[in-house]
Amino acid sequence: MKSIHYILLIFATLAMASCEKALMGDDLPATAPNTFDYLWQRFDQQYSLFEVKEVDWQAVYDSLRPRVYSGMTADSLFSVCATMLNTLNDGHVNLYAGFDVSRADSLYYRFYAEGGIDVNTLVLNYLGVNYHSTGGMAHKGLCEGKVLYIYYGSFSNTVSVPLFRRIIRSYPEAQGMVLDLRGNGGGTLSNVINILSLMPSHGQRLYSSQIKSGPDHDDFTPWVDTYASDVTDDTTVFTRPVVVLIDKGCFSATSVFAICTQAYDNMVLMGDTTSGGLGLPSMGYLPNGWRYRLPVTRTRALDGKNYENGVPPDILLPFDRQAAQTLGRDNMIDSACNYIIKLKIKN
Repeated sequence: MKSIHYILLIFATLAMASCEKALMGDDLPATAPNTFDYLWQRFDQQYSLFEVKEVDWQAVYDSLRPRVYSGMTADSLFSVCATMLNTLNDGHVNLYAGFDVSRADSLYYRFYAEGGIDVNTLVLNYLGVNYHSTGGMAHKGLCEGKVLYIYYGSFSNTVSVPLFRRIIRSYPEAQGMVLDLRGNGGGTLSNVINILSLMPSHGQRLYSSQIKSGPDHDDFTPWVDTYASDVTDDTTVFTRPVVVLIDKGCFSATSVFAICTQAYDNMVLMGDTTSGGLGLPSMGYLPNGWRYRLPVTRTRALDGKNYENGVPPDILLPFDRQAAQTLGRDNMIDSACNYIIKLKIKN
């Protein structure tokens, strides 16, 4: 079941590509009005998150359509189309032209302006110059080896089960783990499963997904569950406490990982609410050759909620940027380490 996201996405991409060719045809002129109308229609029928975004898509069209006319420049058309897509405030929504790419401006601003990490403090005062790097993960023992600290900056960096197992076995005295995912903008979902496969598992359900299946906003396939991997004889299960650090710089696959922690008794989220991004994106083409990207799935966590707009932490802890820049201390790492050590003492 762990590959269900990929199966859904392949199905969605093929189905929408077929429908798109049929709808667009070979004779649809690539005028500005046709391009704008086609883009609006594609999102109207394929975008999977109108409910959680609370956007009146028809009102958006009615507001912006008068600005579109035949003969307008490509730059002007792109600007109007980007404005339309930005109303969704979705990091998985983009418009690609040969000269520009649209983004969810407010969301990207939040990534960088309100993120909860100072990389210089992290590298200089915690990892140090002699830290280890395995499978895209930087790791080191903190608090005299009592805490295994791992910084994982992107789920695009492949971390296999054997490599993650190697990291864990390198710190046999660790009383717990701090898995730092701050600033991790996402990547490949298989890496989410690989990390979780070394946590206590009894085949528990992790989350459920649906795929957009028709033109109406509420047309979806039935919910399909994704489950934890089965424990095998060669699996190293990390049963000790794991504190997962998150912030507003966490998106996409990182938010998926965050909701998966609900299924594990030894894992806790600490930090700030993520920026969401649980819907898997697919691509399409406009009559003028531009490409667009939009989510075509929706996901709910184990508690039945949709955290598309952000996964909240179990323990809210704002990042103290001043302390990081003036004192060289990361209050989130320090708090996570103290949490693990105190929990060990209490038990």
